[in-house]
Amino acid sequence: MTSAYDTDLPRTPANFQPLSPLPFLERAAHVFPDRVAVIHGDLRRPYRELYARCRRLASALTKIGVGRGDTVSVMLANTPAMIECHYGAPMAGAVLNALNTRLDAAILAFTFDHAQTRVLIVDREFSGVIEAALKLAKTKPIVIAYDDPVYDGPGARLGSIEYEDFLAGGDPDFAWRMPDDEWDAIALNYTSGTTGDPKGVVYHHRGAHLLALGNLLVGEIGLAPVYLWTLPMFHCNGWCFPWSIVAASGAQVCLRQVRAGLIYDLMERHRVTHLCGAPIVMSTLLNAPAEEKKSFDRVIRFFTAAAPPPEAVLAAMKAAGFDVTHVYGLTEIYGPAVINQWHAEWDALPADQQAQKKARQGVRYAALEGLEVLDPETMTPVPADGVTLGEVMMRGNVVMKGYLKNPKATAEAFAGGWFHSGDLGVRHPDGYLQLKDRSKDIIISGGENISSIEVEDALYSHPAVAAAAVVARPDDKWGETPCAFVELKPGAEASEAEILDWCRGRLARYKVPRTIVFAEVPKTSTGKIQKFRLREMAKAL
Repeated sequence: MTSAYDTDLPRTPANFQPLSPLPFLERAAHVFPDRVAVIHGDLRRPYRELYARCRRLASALTKIGVGRGDTVSVMLANTPAMIECHYGAPMAGAVLNALNTRLDAAILAFTFDHAQTRVLIVDREFSGVIEAALKLAKTKPIVIAYDDPVYDGPGARLGSIEYEDFLAGGDPDFAWRMPDDEWDAIALNYTSGTTGDPKGVVYHHRGAHLLALGNLLVGEIGLAPVYLWTLPMFHCNGWCFPWSIVAASGAQVCLRQVRAGLIYDLMERHRVTHLCGAPIVMSTLLNAPAEEKKSFDRVIRFFTAAAPPPEAVLAAMKAAGFDVTHVYGLTEIYGPAVINQWHAEWDALPADQQAQKKARQGVRYAALEGLEVLDPETMTPVPADGVTLGEVMMRGNVVMKGYLKNPKATAEAFAGGWFHSGDLGVRHPDGYLQLKDRSKDIIISGGENISSIEVEDALYSHPAVAAAAVVARPDDKWGETPCAFVELKPGAEASEAEILDWCRGRLARYKVPRTIVFAEVPKTSTGKIQKFRLREMAKAL
């Protein structure tokens, strides 16, 4: 049904443009051309130069035939090139696929083939695993080598094209185009999901634009922040912060490795205002030797995800000059879209009650239209009593387009008009959400998702193993680590060292169990493994 407001009021280029984070860079370069945009070692790159380099990259990609819908995969550390790829690749119409630098060759090969990677940009540090992956992959992308001057470790240059030479062949005034449709894909991120088989999560320009601005709003990030990259940029495109910080005309301080001494030094030298990271980053900072620590004349905002920090950690971070904010999200919703928004009146509560408040995941970003805890059978909200379990579900413009080439998984994820997170939680009387369990048994260790089923598959392939089950074991440093319960076949023998070596040959290093328990695996009368009992046993270890 039309109304008077629809008559003779059409969408035109004058009043309707697709949403995208790409114009953030154009604006920053226009308004603050000489403001420092990127810091890396001795490098200080202003916005005018960053914009020109991103346009060069888009131009160079276009010259070799890359266009709308082509995949540009990048295996890069937190470097200036990674920031440039977040703009240059989509400016060419391409889809950016930021690869997890901790993955093994087999998974990377699957990714190249599934994404049909056209161009692959590789940091020298990761040349070994990439070379092995390319031998396994059917897809043969154009390989561009990135040699970071700050990196002095091992690794060989792959391919015949060097990144700086490639950019030099591009036009710094390249007339890049906005996407024809804000629904066009901007990024592809792979998640191990719940079965160990990677699923390609597709982001669109609209969602990236909205989540990037959402970070600024709920994080109370004003103009010209100085952001330190302790979060890997391959994680959900760095939670969209490569776009957020540019929207705020801020400076991005690159960091290849999370080392306490260097982090403290960079925070002091560049007057860092914000950073993000898993709980392991907090542990790294707090457990640093006294001679490496620094004190600050300001409060530094720290955003963390995964398990909520313990009360003692929060107190220690506060004493060290950090204001910690807990966020929650998934790859499928562009990273964090739920925040524990703090109320000033809660500051007056006793410490234990404040800790209870801090333990909750919180409320939705302004950029997320719907956040509910629903009964997955009836799709109705559970009572807001802080007790009744339901599945956490979201809907809105910062939910993925879907899983690439996987309509079945996409349909299941969006059943009933909501995105099913797979996480179980409760709703408190004040509306705040709190997670209680993960229905799909994902283990989050140091911010990395580990599929328990993938680890179990590796254990089951050992000839001496009759039964195996993997659950999360709480860990002060990593948040959680995989704990494997192994039941050996009658008469068979295997040591803990042998099992661990077996896993190391079949899994990425961070997925290998930290704990092996040889015991009869508890099962129901129908033979189903009772993981709830194993979780209790793991906690007691």
